[in-house]
Amino acid sequence: MMSEKPPLPLGPAVRGLAACVARTGLLLVQRRIHLPRGNTGKRLSFADGSRAVVYRETVVDRAPAHTPTVLVVGFRLRLLRGRAHRWFRVQSIMNTPLFVGFPGYVSKLWLTHDINGLYRGIYEWDGPELAETYARTLWRVLALGSEPGSIHYAVLPGVHRDEFLRDPYRYSAEAVGVAGDWWRPAEPMSAKRRVREPA
Repeated sequence: MMSEKPPLPLGPAVRGLAACVARTGLLLVQRRIHLPRGNTGKRLSFADGSRAVVYRETVVDRAPAHTPTVLVVGFRLRLLRGRAHRWFRVQSIMNTPLFVGFPGYVSKLWLTHDINGLYRGIYEWDGPELAETYARTLWRVLALGSEPGSIHYAVLPGVHRDEFLRDPYRYSAEAVGVAGDWWRPAEPMSAKRRVREPA
């Protein structure tokens, strides 16, 4: 159990992001970053009653994780309405250098916004401390365009992402130490379907 902590101080966060961007460049040159489409279009229903669809997956070639860890990040963007959400999804790939180069990164599922305007990313990391450091660093970037108070994260040590999505009933807010059910799937990930904007 790892309770949510505040964002990292600005100095360490900036240094961490700079190192990440540099390492991302190396990963690109080595062709180790991939965008598999096997999960694109699959839907997740969450315990807070909302739903979202996977619109992208980003994976890095690396050795299997020694300490698999799931990280779920959620945020609501300011002033983003209607078709602007589609634009955000298309251009969001430009954010890739801000996460794939962090130590311990394995994969990320990018999810559409839900009916409450909440975006989520579901990651797998190698090590809970590394996942938490990333989340607290990312917070600094997300705060530039997100609604105040809308940024949250949940860290689940000792579990693979696919295991978490296949059997979400094993996890609860009390066990994980995270307020609310925004992060927890209510059922296993569904089959593919067309991406649709929330009503």
